[in-house]
Formats: sequence, structure tokens, C-alpha cells
Amino acid sequence: MSQPKIRVAIVGASGYTALEAIEWLLGHPHVEIVAATSRQADGSMLSDMHPSLVRRIRLPVEDLNPKQIAERSDVAMTCLPHGASAHIIMELLANGCRVIDLSADYRLSTPELYQKWYGEAHPDPSRLGSTPYGLPELFPSELRSAKLVANPGCYPTSAILPLSPLLKEGLISPKDIVVDSKSGVSGAGRTPKLGNLYCEVNESISAYSVGNHRHQPEIVDIVKRFSGVEPEIIFTPHLTPMERGILSTIYVHPKPGVSANQIRECLTSYYPHDGFVRIVSHLPATKFVARTNYVDITVRENGPRIILISAIDNLVKGASGAAVQNLNHMFGFEPSLGLM
Repeated sequence: MSQPKIRVAIVGASGYTALEAIEWLLGHPHVEIVAATSRQADGSMLSDMHPSLVRRIRLPVEDLNPKQIAERSDVAMTCLPHGASAHIIMELLANGCRVIDLSADYRLSTPELYQKWYGEAHPDPSRLGSTPYGLPELFPSELRSAKLVANPGCYPTSAILPLSPLLKEGLISPKDIVVDSKSGVSGAGRTPKLGNLYCEVNESISAYSVGNHRHQPEIVDIVKRFSGVEPEIIFTPHLTPMERGILSTIYVHPKPGVSANQIRECLTSYYPHDGFVRIVSHLPATKFVARTNYVDITVRENGPRIILISAIDNLVKGASGAAVQNLNHMFGFEPSLGLM
């Protein structure tokens, strides 16, 4: 007798992360996409919104309320902007639907931190700090029984994975950590903005949100949650003229007597050979991880500093691939199912 399929709803189906999630879920043997929602629903099909889905899935885009979504599905992937997710998620949970939230609404540990960086009071403050953070490499046990999972941010994934084990094991100083990151334009979402237009981005690279990017507190918060050590981090993001990918170059001070080999061995011991984090000898590049759920990390010495370089696909391991990985943990499947 075949196993019943997990029924998945895509809430906020118009964006890049929603499309990426749908494309991965279509290859998952134990999943059925049963609903796709949008506030702009006009009776059209999902393949009208995303033409790459023609003949791959036949599903209308509907403007469903949370109760209707919960009645149809076992789990919802909420692909909505911050602030819009939490109100819907509270109702989904109240109606018995599990949730993987791709927004930032449940990633941070305190309502005060959320209000400081997002400029508004959190509508569901009691869940902040108790909602599992969806990095299975660091928090697997918290995901298995979770009703709600906070899917990580893309930049934070590229920094948290290399930094967390090293700080937990006391191999690097928590002071004066520099995270210099470059991202493809899809990280800004599908909504048109002047700074993301082709003529603005092409043949150029630029820094943005210097000193006030909302992923900086997420990196600090989650590294501290895992390692017990609060790092001092300078994070600077840059926009590059490519579709997808993140490359983060991270500068750290090793503790006295700690070598690059010890740091490499620590990372290798934390991330098994058959997992999605690859500790590599070559210099990572975004093209080596494009359209995969892998994270490539390498270690280099440079005078008194150690340089950690990591590369991910911002739409896969930085968003929708991580969501599928989290779904696998929540429902007891092999972590890599549907992601290879």
C-alpha cells in the first residue's frame, strides 16, 4: 500500500522563492502541491503566472483564507514579505496546518530585536525565540516535531554555517568578524524596483544597506543561539549582475595557536561527507553550487587572519531548497529527498 502524500500549499505563489519551491517539490516522491494562493488571484492558472510550469502542474491560483488553506493541506510554505506572514501563520497554526515560513517573521529571538530592525511590533511575539530555525545542519532535533519552522535568510545561511562551529569550539575570536557578501539580483525578489532594473545592475557591482541590513542581526542572533557566544560582526552586502548565487568572504581571527588545518578539521567534523555542506579545497564559486542545495566552504590563511569563503544558491539552499530540506525533517523523510 502506497504512503499517502504530504499535501503542500504554496502561500504567496507569485515570487521567485515560490516558483523555486514548486519546481523542487514537483520532483519529490512523497509530496503533492494542492493549493497556490495569491492576493492577485484572477482565475488564472499557476502556469500563467510562471510559464515554465506549463504541462508540469495544472493548478489554479486562488485567494484562499487560512482556514481554507488548512483544510486542504498538511503543511504550508509561506512565501510572503515580512509582516504579512505572521498574521496568516497564526491562523494556519490555529487550524492545524504546519508551516515553513520563508519570510523573516519568526527568525529572530526577541520582539525587541524584531521591532528594532523591522520597525514594527511583532503580531505574534510569544513564538519568537521558541520557533525552530530551519538550518538542519545545526538544529535537526528541533525540526522533527515542529509545527512552525523559520526558514533561514540567504545571506545568513552563508555566514552562520562556517562561523557557528568555530565559535562553539572556541577556535576563533568572536571579535572583529567581517562578512563581505555578494548576491545575485533574484535575492531582491520579483517586485520591480529601480535599483534592480537591468540597466541599473548590468556591468556594475554595488554595496547596499551598509551598516543597517536586516540580515546582520539574524547572523549574530543565530550564531549566538547555536554557539552560546555573541559575535561582533560587520556585514556588508553587495549586488552583482547575475541571476542567482551568494559568495561570502569572512575574515576571522583564530585563537592563539589555532591553525587553518584545525579550523578545516573542525568544519569537516561538524558537516558529514554525505550532507549538503561541502568543505572543499578549491576556491568556491557560485556557479559550482548553482541550482543545487549545496554549500561550499573553504579555509585560507592570510597573515594573522583566517579567511572563510562560502558559496550557495540564494534561491535553493538560501530559500526554497532549505524549505524542502526542512519539510523532509518535519515529516521523517531522508533529508536529501527531492533535492538531488
